[in-house]
Amino acid sequence: MDKRKKVLILTADAGFGHRSAAIAVAAALEEKYSEDTIVEIVNPLDDNRVPSFLHDSQSDYTKWVRSVPELWQLGYEVSDAAIPTKLMENSLVVLLIDALRGILDASNPDVILTTYPLYQSALTTLFRSKSYRVPLYTSITDLSTIHRMWFHKHVDGCLVPNNVVADLALNCGMDPEKITITGIPVHPNVVKESRDKNEIRQELGWAPDIPTVLAVGSKRVDRLEDTLNIINHYGGKIQLAVVAGKDERLLHEINQFEWHIPAHVYDFVDNIPTMMHAADMIICKAGGLIVTESLACGLPMILIDVIPGQETGNAEYVTGLGAADLAEDPIAVLETLDHLLMNDQLLLRARAKNAVRHGLPLSAYKVAEILHESLERTADLPPRPRRKVVHELVGLVTDAKTYNPHTWMP
Repeated sequence: MDKRKKVLILTADAGFGHRSAAIAVAAALEEKYSEDTIVEIVNPLDDNRVPSFLHDSQSDYTKWVRSVPELWQLGYEVSDAAIPTKLMENSLVVLLIDALRGILDASNPDVILTTYPLYQSALTTLFRSKSYRVPLYTSITDLSTIHRMWFHKHVDGCLVPNNVVADLALNCGMDPEKITITGIPVHPNVVKESRDKNEIRQELGWAPDIPTVLAVGSKRVDRLEDTLNIINHYGGKIQLAVVAGKDERLLHEINQFEWHIPAHVYDFVDNIPTMMHAADMIICKAGGLIVTESLACGLPMILIDVIPGQETGNAEYVTGLGAADLAEDPIAVLETLDHLLMNDQLLLRARAKNAVRHGLPLSAYKVAEILHESLERTADLPPRPRRKVVHELVGLVTDAKTYNPHTWMP
């Protein structure tokens, strides 16, 4: 029988950041504490006990933010208030409690980390039933504009990326003793890469000793094709590495380019941190994950796409640090690129220093340490009872079947 303590990490696939943070923490736990700890990652929204519209909200996220960004922003802002948040939390208890109860029964965790905000209310309702009592931690995956649903007062720890989010947590009523600044978890591979840029470029098949731009796309990134086309006609001595991020249309279009600069085109890769360490700058959207990874790698950013709502704060945060530039159209990208490279790359070097200064490459290890310390504190407690959980939902929502998903937006 495996006597190791179980860490359960709950995540979702609405965007890449939530799962990537979960994977990063799992990797840090397995590296540092595998002798006495076992890790499981679960997406409750994939459970067949969850209503289909909640499951579909993960893929619908892309459709909303690309097709009707103004409506997405409106829904985000309207829901980010105390009363709408409470109504959503109460509804989510009804919608998720059966699935989460089943997941807890099957996993029997000793500590839980969630990298997605929708699960906290249902989990804490289960804990109030006294059939379960598991330490619960939340790791927030954006840098500045944070929906108040992330800040649940009854979690045991709220792990935030920086002082800005720590202040937001306090303003939303979080106990200051529960708030810890950890950074957004980035994969330990970010820390382990210490080779010279040219050595990594040689391994990747890239040219040495010329300015190298990494461009990362996906179906959620707008205008990247036009941006790449104009860089292709830049005229300066640079090389480009493009990761399409499984965007088949983008991959097809850029493969039709007649390239005038050295270009290396990929559909999807699993070594983005390595590529980041080989590059001199990155062109990307303002997602919490890629912005955080770029900071951790000391990589200056040109941000070409900002999803209204959570990503607005990400863009404002990193440009305010002097580690990124925001370019609203392809011509602005070209102007920014020229400014970064002129005067022997003076501005580019300054951006890189600022990224290094504010990057937190050890963030996943910090979160792993907090979870492991929680396990050590509870090691001598008696075993938790395994009784059936009684629904304590009176006054929350009368009936999940009457719930209208069209009135809800994360």
